[in-house]
Amino acid sequence: MSNETQKRTNIKGQTFDEERALYNAMHVNVSECNFEGPADGESALKEARDIKVKDCRFALRYPLWHVVDFSVENVTMEETCRAPIWYAKHGVLKNAELRGVKAVRECEDIRIKDCTINSVEFGWKCDGIALKDVTISSEYVFFDSKNVSLSDVTMTGKYSFQYVDGLEIKNSNLDTKDAFWHSKNVTVKDSVVKGEYLAWFSENLTLINCKIIGTQPFCYCKNLKLVNCTMVGCDLAFEYSEVEADVKGRIDSVKNPKSGTITCDEVGEIISGNTVMECSGKVIIR
Repeated sequence: MSNETQKRTNIKGQTFDEERALYNAMHVNVSECNFEGPADGESALKEARDIKVKDCRFALRYPLWHVVDFSVENVTMEETCRAPIWYAKHGVLKNAELRGVKAVRECEDIRIKDCTINSVEFGWKCDGIALKDVTISSEYVFFDSKNVSLSDVTMTGKYSFQYVDGLEIKNSNLDTKDAFWHSKNVTVKDSVVKGEYLAWFSENLTLINCKIIGTQPFCYCKNLKLVNCTMVGCDLAFEYSEVEADVKGRIDSVKNPKSGTITCDEVGEIISGNTVMECSGKVIIR
């Protein structure tokens, strides 16, 4: 029987604090419920299938593990709600606030919209995760994930998108640090990317119409492309990288690009020599 015709159970206005309170729930609507209490039980909705959670508050650990076909709307997951969503598939989060550490790990096909996220180590080892109109603060975000998309996202963090494979970012503002290290197949459009040591050891990274801010970006890159970008406070850029770059305005300094061409309007300094490999990259001033 399809989920559309399956008779559903409604659970409304209750408080749950026991271990595995709604374990293996199927075809259930959970609304206006509170998950906390003296029993301090974990894994409230573990192994649930086809569930809709709305207008609820979670303060206990691991509530949505191994869940398949789920939606979460107008929900708050408190700081005490640690590691709330792991090993889950085919889920939608909307108008939710996630405050606990390690939210969303090893999940597949997760859509997140109009949410506020404050979670250390968010989005690790996921496949197919999309954020739209989201504000996120995470020290170590999207580690070793693939097929990720961000649109209209405001993000603050430190170590972002390390080992990601398959990432698209649009119309976003990223205030980060060592972003895109060892990443592959990444495209960033119409965005601001602020950080230090951006994208070292990346492969197939393309930035289009972006503002790039910070020291020593884009070193040891393979197949790096910058199209119609600006660079602010970017010194010692492109060391040992294979790069084709079209930069509007000034680059503070360029150091030993391995190959390719960097075109800009002004460069403060071109540093060459004392290399550990052959470097033939060129800087062209318009």
